Amino acid sequence: MTVYNDSSEMTCQELVELVTDYLEDALPSLARQRFEAHIAECSACQVYLDQVRRTISLLGRPSSAQLAEAERAELLILFRSWKGV
Repeated sequence: MTVYNDSSEMTCQELVELVTDYLEDALPSLARQRFEAHIAECSACQVYLDQVRRTISLLGRPSSAQLAEAERAELLILFRSWKGV
């Protein structure tokens, strides 16, 4: 479950965590407004959002059934190392 912060200004980190929900039109109204306000002012997050959109456009959205177990394990390792988990 995604937790949405109710403070008025969204941080870049929060935006990164919510980008998938934003693109899937799954954000509550207040969170969407905060996301869009941040994007309007933050050029780095504009670039990030554009990169995510391009990646989806080029690669599509693979289902978990399309990933071999070894690929899934490698992606999890990469993600966990990137997130510092």
